[in-house]
Amino acid sequence: MMDLQDFEAEDLYFNATIDPEVTSLLEEAANLYPEAEAETLLLRAYFLAPEDLNVLVALYRYFYYQHRLRDALVVAHKAIAVSGKRLHLPEDWRHLTRLHLGQGVLVSMTLTRFYLMAHKGAGYLEMRLGELADAVGRLQTLVNIDSNDRLSVKTLLDLAQERLQEQRYTEMGNVVSLRSARA
Repeated sequence: MMDLQDFEAEDLYFNATIDPEVTSLLEEAANLYPEAEAETLLLRAYFLAPEDLNVLVALYRYFYYQHRLRDALVVAHKAIAVSGKRLHLPEDWRHLTRLHLGQGVLVSMTLTRFYLMAHKGAGYLEMRLGELADAVGRLQTLVNIDSNDRLSVKTLLDLAQERLQEQRYTEMGNVVSLRSARA
């Protein structure tokens, strides 16, 4: 059985070789945060290295901390696509299985954890944005794969399910109210 906390020392995404110009842009953006100029620098870095996980994480954090959750979700999806491609995982999370992850771990355990944590982040953002069915589906997939809850997704899933249930009850109440008004 695969333990998502048990892995050998491997290079992490931020240890990868990165173009010096991109590094400079990221450092300058970090120094300028929260100024608007920081976003311009991050976007320039993205155009130079659109599949660099350092750039994607920096963009994600920038948008997240600016409370631009929709933009952060777009970047999370890009990070998932990039890392998933490197791991040879299905493009659609709905088709993700333990077998796929086992194959991904053979490529890189740390990149597999990054991929899963990016999905967790995307699920959280979907929940915050009211995309509750997507959030529940994505988070349920992670819980199914990580039966020991080593990524601590179960609590987040429970919250998303609770909010989805509340949303459905509210929608049902609105339908009942509409029917009553018509009668």
